[in-house]
Amino acid sequence: MYSVIRVFLHYFFKIFFRCRIIGANNIPVAGGAIIASNHVSLFDPPVVGTAFTRSIHFMAKEELFAVPFIRWILKNLNAFPVRRATADRTAIRHAINLLENGELLGLFPEGTRSLTGKLGKPETGLAMIALKAGVPIIPTAVIGTNQVWKEGQLFPRFIVKFGNPIIVNQGKADKETMEKLSDKIMQEISLLLEEKVNF
Repeated sequence: MYSVIRVFLHYFFKIFFRCRIIGANNIPVAGGAIIASNHVSLFDPPVVGTAFTRSIHFMAKEELFAVPFIRWILKNLNAFPVRRATADRTAIRHAINLLENGELLGLFPEGTRSLTGKLGKPETGLAMIALKAGVPIIPTAVIGTNQVWKEGQLFPRFIVKFGNPIIVNQGKADKETMEKLSDKIMQEISLLLEEKVNF
């Protein structure tokens, strides 16, 4: 089911939203890695997750799994629940296990959607997971997904940019190290958002 939906959404976004994908070659062909993206719309997970051929796992807020049909869809799309506003050790351990098993993990460093479209302050959870697993982080910028149905734009153009990997060595996840790494991730995402795209 995952493969079928991925292919369908990939072409759906490409045809209707003229989705432009830049830097997909920065995603490793094998091994664990974190796709760290800004978050401005509910479109972001499927747009980012269908921009490349490897399967990816996303955290999703626990409340979504309370509805049986939605829970079934989410699980078939490799999503797993996380309790927000708390240190969900089960979700964190699951995320680290996925990375150690060579899977891709999609996370939003801000921890929630930005209602203004601007980058917010990062949480340190992503940095902690990367440090404990010792995997690269791929800074990612998604553009245009928050413009759907705004100012008469039913199908605005989507752009997904994948930056150069941030190499992370496995090590102690102390507060200072996590904060520095979190700031580095946001700086790289900011640069991707500011970078002009020639069509």
